[in-house]
Amino acid sequence: MSTRVLRRPSEPEFEKLSVLMPVYNERWTLAEVVGRVLRSPVPLELELVVVDDGSDDGSWDVIQELAGRDRRIKAVRHAKNRGKGAAVRTAIESMTGDVAVIQDADLEYDPAEFPRLLEPILDGKADAVFGSRFLGETRRALPFWHALANKTLTLLSNALTNLSLTDMETCYKMVRADVLRGLRLDAETFTIEPELTCRLAQWGARVYEVPITYAGRTYEEGKKIRPWDGMRAIGALLRARFIKPRFTRDPRHHALARQSRARHVHAWLAKAIAHHLGQHVLHVGAGIGSLSRFLANRRRLVLVEPDPACRALLRSRFGHRPHVRIDQGQVFSAADRTWPWDEPIDTIVCSELPECLPTGSDFPAWCYEALPPGGRWVIATLPGPGTRNPADLGEVLAAAGFDVTHQETFGRLTVFGGPLGRWIERWLPIRKAGRIAVGRKPLAAQRRAAA
Repeated sequence: MSTRVLRRPSEPEFEKLSVLMPVYNERWTLAEVVGRVLRSPVPLELELVVVDDGSDDGSWDVIQELAGRDRRIKAVRHAKNRGKGAAVRTAIESMTGDVAVIQDADLEYDPAEFPRLLEPILDGKADAVFGSRFLGETRRALPFWHALANKTLTLLSNALTNLSLTDMETCYKMVRADVLRGLRLDAETFTIEPELTCRLAQWGARVYEVPITYAGRTYEEGKKIRPWDGMRAIGALLRARFIKPRFTRDPRHHALARQSRARHVHAWLAKAIAHHLGQHVLHVGAGIGSLSRFLANRRRLVLVEPDPACRALLRSRFGHRPHVRIDQGQVFSAADRTWPWDEPIDTIVCSELPECLPTGSDFPAWCYEALPPGGRWVIATLPGPGTRNPADLGEVLAAAGFDVTHQETFGRLTVFGGPLGRWIERWLPIRKAGRIAVGRKPLAAQRRAAA
């Protein structure tokens, strides 16, 4: 195997901030708030997506006039009023940025504070940042009952999501665009605030809070939220947490989040493959680290994950470990099969199918070339839908030139019942959807290379 070192594929840079602005009858503040957004001192390219939610006060005419003056403004209109949540979802569909933030069309929130919210995301610490109105900055005193309702909803949200926020109902929610696009959002009204918070928590996003200033309006000055919206917010929290807990339309993200809660299952799988592993391991399809955390005691661990949102979570969990490297795995699609990292590896682990076999590449052949003679390719998957016939795994290994040294199938009884469960599964016709297959690169390859 060649020892030439290639440059490690770089992580994508954040280049554009999309500001999502729902508008309903805000003609008299639109020009001022749009100007503040466009003047915000952010270090990224700026895009403003304005969605007119069926206004009947001439707001759409103002939006069109402003969009005609500045190409950074993208104007969209709903034929009739549908609510803030619907407008935000329309803006998400239209945005093209790498980070997104919600901005109301009134003057309660100051866009000059975008850099403060953006900093934890640019530093790689956060996937979402909330601007809190209750963290000590100068602010206009809120009406007592309105503030009490906000704090009550925040307390309920914290109890259901296991987050510790001070202001769940804040408008300023800045989220990585790749995470935001992957969330399942159905809210039509102001319930977008609790629903978005709950979905971020279900995904496992890293949520930060920063203090912001706030100049709240009174109802006489045009504030639109009403006490009944508080009851709707409670209903939205309960619905997102218990009735419709599927937080994303991406089946893989949903499966990863569910699997991450079954720690003992991944612990069992890691123990089952431990004696097949060397000390220098490449884990392909690392997801959000559910299995990887049990492999972190190896001398060297390379985690390959193509999804940027998952890589962000991996960096938060393993980035402090000097022996762990996190990569996006572009080399699998390259024609050059040369090993791209500084350190050689002796074991490749795949824990997902078919995700662990990248499309558009000869991945099995790449594994054979990358491993030294005697190195192992371990495929270990948990019981679940959409998995392959266990016999196919041995065929994949053998077709790539590996000697198949171990194959087994197992079900949930083996995982939870230990030896007794394994014995029951052996003698009873119980579905066994999990599988482990191990291929060893022949030592003869070393002799052929020397010859």
